[in-house]
Amino acid sequence: MKLISWNVNGIRAAMNKGFYEFFEESSPDVLCIQESKMQEGQAEILTDGYYQYFNSAEKKGYSGTITFTKTKPLSVTYGIGDKEHDNEGRVITCEFNEFYLINVYTPNSGEGLKRLEYRMQWDKAFLAYVKELEKSKPVIICGDLNVAHTEIDLKNPKTNRKNAGFTDEERNSFTHILEDGKLIDSFRYFYPDLEGAYSWWSYRFNARANNAGWRIDYFLVSEKLKDKLVGASILSDVYGSDHCPVTLDIKAN
Repeated sequence: MKLISWNVNGIRAAMNKGFYEFFEESSPDVLCIQESKMQEGQAEILTDGYYQYFNSAEKKGYSGTITFTKTKPLSVTYGIGDKEHDNEGRVITCEFNEFYLINVYTPNSGEGLKRLEYRMQWDKAFLAYVKELEKSKPVIICGDLNVAHTEIDLKNPKTNRKNAGFTDEERNSFTHILEDGKLIDSFRYFYPDLEGAYSWWSYRFNARANNAGWRIDYFLVSEKLKDKLVGASILSDVYGSDHCPVTLDIKAN
């Protein structure tokens, strides 16, 4: 199976910036979108051959996730079952024969870290949700997780130590999610020491041209699926958003 995750920073804008061309050319089995910024029905997304599942934020033009899949899931759920965290359209879970695929757009801690405390609460609730699913079958988590885990996951670690996405609190929480959830960061599984591999760049200061980026988009995989991993990549040559797509190839029966 070929899985792709992409924070498009507005699906309607992305449709005018090469989204369809990328979708057709890559032809994934599943495409998970974050930051769709639309309510279902606001625009028609023409993806013949794919089932479409939307989770939109109550606030219009904000957050939101979409999952496109060639295979109809056994079940689809929205959110993590917690009213405190389920009004921003951040999670879609599709159950397939061998695993749950969780499409997630993790909350950003925000300017001045104004949402850092909420972010920590989210991480705990999300981990509990993942561990409950894992009791029945393995999980694959993909999306914009809004954290650069280690210093090689961003261009300028020293100057960003107290900025959203690279605080000690967020990084330690991510480590805990990996360890307690028994999850593998698939990109680092294949490329443990690769530097300069980023999935997000600020629109300011010619960051993308200078590759001054962050790796904050992931595929995390249950350790039980380790032997099925085939490959992972970051498609940094794909434009249309301030993020680029990330991919996972996995054996499927």
